[in-house]
Amino acid sequence: PVASAELPSADGEGKPAFVIRALESGAAGDNITVEVAETADKAQETFKITVKQNGQVKETYDNVSTKRGPNYVATAVKQQSKLITVEDVKGAQVALSPTGTTEIALHGGNAPAMSRAISADKYIGSTADRSGFSGLESIDEVTMLAVPDLMSAYEAGAIDDDGLKAVQLAMIAHCELMSDRVAILDTPPNLNAQKVKDWRNDVTGYDSKYATMYWPWVKVMNPSGGQPLMMPPSGHIAGIWARNDATRGVHKAPANEVARGVISLETNITKGEHDQLNPIAVNCIRSFPGQGIRVWGARTLTSDPEWRYLNVRRLFNYVEESILLGTSWVVFEPNDYRLWDSVSRTVTMFLRTVWRDGALFGRTPEEAFFVKCDEENNPPELRDQGILTVEVGVAPVKPAEFVVFRISQYSEGGSLSE
Repeated sequence: PVASAELPSADGEGKPAFVIRALESGAAGDNITVEVAETADKAQETFKITVKQNGQVKETYDNVSTKRGPNYVATAVKQQSKLITVEDVKGAQVALSPTGTTEIALHGGNAPAMSRAISADKYIGSTADRSGFSGLESIDEVTMLAVPDLMSAYEAGAIDDDGLKAVQLAMIAHCELMSDRVAILDTPPNLNAQKVKDWRNDVTGYDSKYATMYWPWVKVMNPSGGQPLMMPPSGHIAGIWARNDATRGVHKAPANEVARGVISLETNITKGEHDQLNPIAVNCIRSFPGQGIRVWGARTLTSDPEWRYLNVRRLFNYVEESILLGTSWVVFEPNDYRLWDSVSRTVTMFLRTVWRDGALFGRTPEEAFFVKCDEENNPPELRDQGILTVEVGVAPVKPAEFVVFRISQYSEGGSLSE
């Protein structure tokens, strides 16, 4: 809980002029007092704020006002204060005591946290109401799905193991339904490598080519200026995916990428622990001397080896979506030889560009992909139903997950291999 206090307004309605809250949660906020004093220029309705911590003056703000403008109290405090925030300013004049000075103490920081249960439905939401992540069904541009706050609720006891699993299963189901996005799943906090393995295999057992899982949690700076925070990694992972897409392309596995803004990890993973978790598709985040903190895994949660690698799944998502959008003009066109040739040229030109970008495997376009749209796969019975069929096959590039060196030592014509 965060310590807070209200300063009454002079309008006589009982509403506060503004609310003061401590930046740092917990009992430390209860040691803060705020003194509000009138200034010499009463016509301007300005006042002076003095912030004290343990009785010592820490911050002073002269000639501030509850009216929006250059002296707006909320802006002044937000830009400079390391102890408090000012919220809910009503624009009313502050009610001061007859002496011209009012002093209030922040309280409530040491109160027991309120535990309010959150149901899985709050996260899942409704397609009709456009709520939760179900509301994202109406947005085709979404390519990834992450719910970092789910773990915050779990850590606070607002949702239990069954609720957590229900939300993650719904995330996977959503991505499988849409077929154009991938879920980024977090593990619970405070797990070691063995417990993560148990969570992956025994507790969840997810099996989907539209989902990934990352561990461990990451420590980041608190944007409010307090102590560093331990966070689930999914938010940072989504940012790494986006950065990788922009700089390298979706065909490049979003791994061996630096996690920017991460101070440290909840657990420093050893190579042995990584070797246990990588085969079960837990993508690890590791710290390397001189190389920073990097994502060191790029697998989906599927048991199908064809879709083992994340970049393959996302490349197909990109290709499928691009072809569908690029051929939307064919609807209601005459379904004949001219249309088949035109569609084949359009798709071939696109895939040739993808191949040139290095996303497809093959020395020539013929080795990298094929496009078939002719009378054979568009027989009369399909044309009578108004269906145009285009068969596309691509050979994706897969990441070099393991690099094997064969080193030989030669001495007088002999060799020693290891």
